[in-house]
Amino acid sequence: MPNPAILTVDDDPAVSRAVARDMRRRYGDRYRIVRAESGLDALDALREIKLRGEQVAVLLADYRMPQMNGIQFLEAAMDLFPLARRVLLTAYADTDAAIDAINIVDLDHYLLKPWNPPEEKLYPVVDAMLEAWLATPDVAIPETKVVGHRWSARSFAVRDFLARNLVPYRWLLADEPEGGRLLTAAGMAATDVPVVITSDGKALARPSETDLAAHVGLSTTPALDFYDLAVVGAGPAGLGSAVYGASEGLKTVLVEQRATGGQAGQSSRIENYLGFPDGVSGAQLTERARRQALKFQAELLTTREVVGLERCGSATVLRFGDGTTIAAHTVVLATGVSYRLLDAPGLADLTGRGVFYGSASTEAPNCSGEEIYIVGGANSAGQAAVYFSQYAHKVHILIRGDDLGRSMSQYLIDQIDAIPSIEVHPNTRVIEGEGGDHLERLTLCDQKSGRTRTVDTSWLFVFIGAEPRTDWLGGAVARDGNGFVLTGPDLLAEGRRPAGWSLPRDPYHLESSMPGVFAAGDVRAGSVKRVASAVGEGAMAVSLVHRYLEAQ
Repeated sequence: MPNPAILTVDDDPAVSRAVARDMRRRYGDRYRIVRAESGLDALDALREIKLRGEQVAVLLADYRMPQMNGIQFLEAAMDLFPLARRVLLTAYADTDAAIDAINIVDLDHYLLKPWNPPEEKLYPVVDAMLEAWLATPDVAIPETKVVGHRWSARSFAVRDFLARNLVPYRWLLADEPEGGRLLTAAGMAATDVPVVITSDGKALARPSETDLAAHVGLSTTPALDFYDLAVVGAGPAGLGSAVYGASEGLKTVLVEQRATGGQAGQSSRIENYLGFPDGVSGAQLTERARRQALKFQAELLTTREVVGLERCGSATVLRFGDGTTIAAHTVVLATGVSYRLLDAPGLADLTGRGVFYGSASTEAPNCSGEEIYIVGGANSAGQAAVYFSQYAHKVHILIRGDDLGRSMSQYLIDQIDAIPSIEVHPNTRVIEGEGGDHLERLTLCDQKSGRTRTVDTSWLFVFIGAEPRTDWLGGAVARDGNGFVLTGPDLLAEGRRPAGWSLPRDPYHLESSMPGVFAAGDVRAGSVKRVASAVGEGAMAVSLVHRYLEAQ
């Protein structure tokens, strides 16, 4: 692999050359110095480096640049290289901006101009940044390629899986020249797509998620048979439990069926999460939490479906869909919720071919200049509408109620009101979808007047309801009528403990009807459906795990 890059960006050509000259003089034998004169050019350079599977160690950005200032550039660069160390070049009058950058982009350091002499003011800072980066460097991942058809549900599933697991890949259409050449080289035809070509040149035709995960560097097999703590579900609550459990010395495994982050991980921007005044994308938040968990040596398993939970002596056994098992002293259930399917004729057959559940952010660029429809009135739908409005010509939000105020945060309502290309349709539902190889038309019904109309569109994104992912639990733990896990005081009926409870105490606050099994986040009955509360419950569950273990 080529040497890791140090990227500098300053819109003043003389300053840009001077920074690059000083950096090359000191580090040119070990690092590739990349120079840019605007944030947009620097992002283009980063994208090219990313596509080649190379590494970036340090980013040095001038604060005062037109079109995109240094903070905005570093924030965008985090999506490409989250582990690269970030340094802001500022004038003395801009130190407040540097302090703001600490909150927005986890700024590692800021340097005042001028930095002469570099031996005293520049090199010591960069030396420290490189030392920190070398302790936890970016993993160099040569490019993975996906070849498929535009309106293929299986092709979308592969791309969505890779994107949600933050695996960089290149998407090529099978009927384009480069896609055809890759299929020919792999000895495959267009009928074999989706085809994934891994970084080591292995071609996988229509891979399962488990096969795909194993070939792109995701861990799928547990290293141990027994753990102190097993966390099921890697959304905000599960990641919170894994970080706190592992950091406090518990041998911790985090098991996820599909991708870390859960529904929150798909959010384009979360703006009401404490500590991020300018918002943070779900992918950024998820990646930071995942890195924290790995830092504390938590084990993360992907594409492992847990299908059973049972007590075996003092341990709890988790049974996987492939018949294998692991056991743990304690378990945290953090499986979250899933979007309900929209029950209307024609939509099921078009899922993944114009009908999508969740944000499906990989599709946003393909919506450029088109009209899209979003079903749902909660925050996830509002965040998606704001995000897609950057691409689509028109975004239609369909809600059954009279307005958005019943279920959406006011800050999102204000944003939507300020975007002319977003239109809200109250008292409206989808009653039918039609199309050939993809969605082409929707029939909408006004619930008050009963009138119907047909609209032409290839895009429908659904964000309705919240069904807990608990069917696999069966009768192992008590659940309410909607399937949410009952915990703590909710398990007590007229002061009586739940049936089968074997301990001489009441269940702890987040403890289920099976001792030592806790629930956190959206899956728990009565929980607050917010990212911050889910993370908090994940952390609280670990404190209760310690109390449980100390009493054994």
